[in-house]
Amino acid sequence: MENRTEVTWFILLGLTNDPGLQLLLFIIFLLIYTITLVGNLGMFMLIFLDSRLHTPMYIFLSNLSLVDFCYSSTVTPKVIAGFLTGDKIMSYNACASQMFFFTNFANVESYLLVSMAYDRYAAVCKPLHYATTMTTRVCACLVIGCYICGFLNAFIYTVNALSLSFCESNVVHQFFCDVLAVMIISCSDRHVNELVLIYVASFNIFFALILILISYTFIFTNILKMHSASGYRKALSTCASHFTVVFICYGTVIFMYLQPSSSHSMDTDKIASVFYTMIIPMLNPLVYSLRNKDVKSAFTKIVLRSR
Repeated sequence: MENRTEVTWFILLGLTNDPGLQLLLFIIFLLIYTITLVGNLGMFMLIFLDSRLHTPMYIFLSNLSLVDFCYSSTVTPKVIAGFLTGDKIMSYNACASQMFFFTNFANVESYLLVSMAYDRYAAVCKPLHYATTMTTRVCACLVIGCYICGFLNAFIYTVNALSLSFCESNVVHQFFCDVLAVMIISCSDRHVNELVLIYVASFNIFFALILILISYTFIFTNILKMHSASGYRKALSTCASHFTVVFICYGTVIFMYLQPSSSHSMDTDKIASVFYTMIIPMLNPLVYSLRNKDVKSAFTKIVLRSR
């Protein structure tokens, strides 16, 4: 038997060790998290309170807002507190919990994006059958399916990473317990575990992307057949926001997880991680909902009612 001690806690290096940047980063990330909190929870409550928004599209948006808030909250508060206290230590169990919940909500968001694309396909390509296609039952099944898939994937990622042994180093070159960053510091052979991570992540990412691309291919094909300039512009405007978030979200995830560990740059990975842990959850309410006339009308109605 080997004489080695398993680690019981990890040290997160964070974004920077420069004391001069700690206060500045604290203010920036606190502002980002505040906008994320107000935007996502505000959007969720707005859709919940206004019965006119109880449609499939807004049900998906409300769940997207809730998930964005949850998965940002698994990372950002700890990072913000670290800037003030300098505490970079996280217990093994806390690290496992953060890893599980983050990957869970991130995967739920991925499949919610697919469900939203399918909803737009049904609305644009089959408008006469939309009410019978996107029923309450179908919508509920899609949402529940997203959460189930998220849970199963998070379980696989977490068990796969934490089945490794950690004995030589407990220093994680990230600002949160990211699956890949934790796996890299393992003292055991991680070749099989890395393959599991790549295969499972590849399936989830490309399966979701293919479904989204198929949905929007049908949408654009249908719009072009209408020969309606106004309809084309409206569809393009609607899809542009969705594609922007999909590109940023999947682009950073592919960059992070679908390349060999030997080609990873820790500093570059940290920058990419900031985008998908903090920036994307902040932007989603803006690009999906706040430009929507129905949402603006509902917000105005609630404001006037509260006076």
